[in-house]
Amino acid sequence: MIPKPAINPKASGKVILVVDDEPRMIGFIRMNLELEEHRVLEAHNGLEALDAVRTQLPDLILLDVMMPDLDGFETLRMLREFSDIPVIMLTARGEENDKVRGLELGADDYITKPFGPRELSSRIKAIFRRLEKPTTDDAILRIDDRLSVDFNQREVVVDGDPVKLRPTEYRLLYHLIRNAGWTVPHDQLLQKVWGYEYRDEAHYVRLYVNYLREKIEKDPGNPQYIITERGVGYRFVDFNR
Repeated sequence: MIPKPAINPKASGKVILVVDDEPRMIGFIRMNLELEEHRVLEAHNGLEALDAVRTQLPDLILLDVMMPDLDGFETLRMLREFSDIPVIMLTARGEENDKVRGLELGADDYITKPFGPRELSSRIKAIFRRLEKPTTDDAILRIDDRLSVDFNQREVVVDGDPVKLRPTEYRLLYHLIRNAGWTVPHDQLLQKVWGYEYRDEAHYVRLYVNYLREKIEKDPGNPQYIITERGVGYRFVDFNR
């Protein structure tokens, strides 16, 4: 049974679901989110979280990894079977493998405990920035006979079939295509797609380039669109030649 959300009816921000089995942590997060006018929902385990997503339709989830019965990773895996809602993982672990595992399962970001209000606010704002649609005057951009991109409609078509991209994947593709023929450094992609505060998170770029290749490349292991420039960054093929 989902606990009744104690929501401030006058809040003007986003609806954020906080999933954690520690009441003290939920209280800390709630206080800081409500100071920024967000509406806060609570869930204390994975099953409550899944039910809350289906019934309350939050804008974002803060999901703790270490929970009894259904941990954050398994909750995320089940969530991604029916929802693309943005997820920030909350973890007490700092190991790279745990971070990458969450991202591979479909998390949009992670925060390592303990964290302060400013970091929490910064990460949430960065998520919602990435959900915004980049502006462009282009209509449908035809790369070749296989691939076309409609920036106005935020649609990608491969071999005649629409391909669903998550917001971060779309923003990454947008910036690569807008610089077609030029190598875009890792740090520039991080700043443009994720935000300046992500300048040291190079693994985000590698992981999301792999996601894009799986969706648009004929042979992801031998890419023809997104080329790796080792030690520097990535280059989208110059299709204007």
